[in-house]
Amino acid sequence: MRNLARGIGSSHGGTGAARQFAQALLAWYDAGHRALPWRDTRSPYAIWVSEVMLQQTRAETVARYYARFLERFPTIQALADAPEEALLKAWEGMGYYARARNLRSAARRIMAEHGGALPGAAKDLERLPGIGAYTAGAIASMAFGRRAAAVDGNAERVLARAGGIREEVSIPSVRRALWALAEELLPERRAGDFNNALIELGARVCVPGTPDCGRCPVAALCDARAAGDADLLPVKRRARERRVEPRGVAIVRRMDDVLVQRRASERLLGGLWQFPNALDAQQPEALLRALRAQGIRARWVRDAGEARHVFTHIVWEMRLHLCAAEGSGPAAAGFLWAGAPALEALPWPTAMRSAKEAALKWLNDEVTA
Repeated sequence: MRNLARGIGSSHGGTGAARQFAQALLAWYDAGHRALPWRDTRSPYAIWVSEVMLQQTRAETVARYYARFLERFPTIQALADAPEEALLKAWEGMGYYARARNLRSAARRIMAEHGGALPGAAKDLERLPGIGAYTAGAIASMAFGRRAAAVDGNAERVLARAGGIREEVSIPSVRRALWALAEELLPERRAGDFNNALIELGARVCVPGTPDCGRCPVAALCDARAAGDADLLPVKRRARERRVEPRGVAIVRRMDDVLVQRRASERLLGGLWQFPNALDAQQPEALLRALRAQGIRARWVRDAGEARHVFTHIVWEMRLHLCAAEGSGPAAAGFLWAGAPALEALPWPTAMRSAKEAALKWLNDEVTA
């Protein structure tokens, strides 16, 4: 850490390069930053919601959901009391639905153990479901004014480059070094603004690949810029290759209803709704066999196109099929018949968006099957 390390050593970013870094970064942030709705509030609850949403979703996407979610669940009590289906519907489209369930679990614990008020210390926040070190630091600093570091992916990139950290950032000792640097750089005051500024710099200037060093307010203190290897940092472990799953999806119609199924409580899509589907069943014959194995009798009508969805470690390559139910008995165990209004009201994973659209289009057609 040749450049940034000079002058760092006193606690609380008090002298030398640490103070210069904080002053330059905050001046740049004050001169103009993205107008994001959660930056206009000091409500601990609202900031907590935004930070959980931002864990694995881009800020521009979160901005479309944030106000609507808070309108639906305006208080910690309202969130704690939320029915799961209503909660998931409000979260629909953002993915990683475990975040929503953890929010409600944490809200219930806050009501039971903290008198309905979010705790202000990072160590107490980390004890709540779904709140890790970054989220705890962000809430503590931004909502409560505590001097706490918050290192997300954007901040990690800035710190690795500025501090000249050239080891793989997922190694525990390296992660500790990144956090130690973040804590050292924190100013005595305005820690929340500093953390926001660090994240903003990583999102707008110190971007992945080739950073825009000419626009960087702390370029003079950056080790990677001096060494000429900023585009190579941070060093990350090679991403695991995603597994591709070919799936057949059946839109089974009976009169004005289609067959749907609520996924069991599991991490990926638990509590959300889907159409009957099966692995390695993209062809009509294979899909009909898979349906029969689930107690569903149907005949193939026509192909409804393809859809693709990328999860963290899996890719669903889907072939959609319109099928007509045979018989008029009750739905197979675990399934139910749903009309167009129900399809609109139920919470769906993004992976099923194309199938839902195809189902609604078919239900709106005058010709059945």
